[in-house]
Amino acid sequence: MELSPRSRSRLAGLALLLSAVSLGATACSGAAMGSPGSASAGSASAASGAAQSAPAATASMDPGMAMGPSGSTSAAAVTLHISASAYSDPGTVAPGATVTVMNMDAQAHTVTADGGAFKVTAPAGRSVTFTAPATPGTYPFHCEYHADMHGTLTVG
Repeated sequence: MELSPRSRSRLAGLALLLSAVSLGATACSGAAMGSPGSASAGSASAASGAAQSAPAATASMDPGMAMGPSGSTSAAAVTLHISASAYSDPGTVAPGATVTVMNMDAQAHTVTADGGAFKVTAPAGRSVTFTAPATPGTYPFHCEYHADMHGTLTVG
């Protein structure tokens, strides 16, 4: 049976979609890509059989990248932004959470707890991390370089 160019295009798109879905399932399950019996190998074979002109899909995942429901983040991670010499409100963080400080300004800033619980220097245009205190509470902080910069980290 001869397929029309439009049908071939649809089959190629479907094959690519199936490959991407199976690759995502494999990455989330931790299975080795292309292993005999893995979801990726079976689906990719079926997909390429359906449309022989579809290219084989390959991808790699950065070890630091997390797969999860769209828009979800780890409960233990939070980002504090610095922009226009002002801190964003990171919201409440879990005790011992990793706090990323993203400095979007052209000058360095610090995030220094008034009571000494944490201190980190964020160079201009760079991100750094620190660990939130293990004890729940409210931790006022400031920038050692700019007296008008103040914020509060709530650990709960």
